[in-house]
Amino acid sequence: MTNDEALRLDNQLCFLLYAASRAVTRLYGPLLDGLGLTYPQYLTMLVLWENDGVEVGTITRLLHMDTGTMSPLLKRLEAGGLIVRNRAKDDERKVIVSLTKKGADLKRKAVSVPGALLCRSGLSFQDYAELKARLTDVLDTLERGAG
Repeated sequence: MTNDEALRLDNQLCFLLYAASRAVTRLYGPLLDGLGLTYPQYLTMLVLWENDGVEVGTITRLLHMDTGTMSPLLKRLEAGGLIVRNRAKDDERKVIVSLTKKGADLKRKAVSVPGALLCRSGLSFQDYAELKARLTDVLDTLERGAG
């Protein structure tokens, strides 16, 4: 690859991942509007629906977010009555995030989101599974390399 080709926008892995991520996030928009959630809030709720009563640090690690992003997001979820935040009894420095009844009940409405997204994406289930596996490998490789 020549220097000029190396600097073409469409040859940048970062750009292709960024553009694909934005396109997927846009597909989620109408689906999440019905739940009253933004995309980052949806991701946070997915973590909590999987494991209720999670430390903030665990959520930020699982979502690859920083605490500066997570704190206002959690405040909005709490203001919406979906979660509560409490200090851990054994360590006051830790904040535990738990679902409210309203937050737990929202899971029933959200169960249709993944299937609807797959339909909107135009991917077959096999293409989706292959892409997911490949992206998981890429993320793991990049995180090992950055460490």
